[in-house]
Amino acid sequence: MTGPQEEFAQLEPESEFGGVPDAFQRLWTPHRMAYIQAGADANRGAGCPFCAAPEKSEEDGLIVHRGETAYVLLNLFPYNAGHMLVCPYRHVGTYDEATPEEIDEISRLTQTAMRVLRATAGCHGFNIGMNQGEVAGAGVEEHLHQHIVPRWQSDANFFPIIAQTKALPQLLGDVRRSVADAWPA
Repeated sequence: MTGPQEEFAQLEPESEFGGVPDAFQRLWTPHRMAYIQAGADANRGAGCPFCAAPEKSEEDGLIVHRGETAYVLLNLFPYNAGHMLVCPYRHVGTYDEATPEEIDEISRLTQTAMRVLRATAGCHGFNIGMNQGEVAGAGVEEHLHQHIVPRWQSDANFFPIIAQTKALPQLLGDVRRSVADAWPA
């Protein structure tokens, strides 16, 4: 009986394209290039996805709700179905640079998002947070945004750990419509 290491050792040491094969599966996601490029452009000051989103329609920008100083949208690359972001309209990088009005509205919109997700998705808990700066894991560090990630008792499984892949049971458009329809007037 052979295990994964023995099977791996039997692989051809180099492919015709050069390089050594490894044990990883590849999930090709070329659609992410637009998001990656938007982040790279933002780093060069050429554009910011969180400044561009409010200029789009609700459907195209994945916007759930527009407030006075901040708005709510779905994360284009969610950790879970219903993963939302709350962003100020103003291009500001960190929480301490936000105005009291922006902080107040971000907090209120976060609370409303939690209530709406409980009502529409029946989630059992949330991960809520902000990554401030690249070193802290901010994907778009130039524009403040708060993550609201709904969690369920049964949402953790082997897929992200073993396959480094997240299975999402709903399309973004369906989630956006459901949450926007349930958002209080």
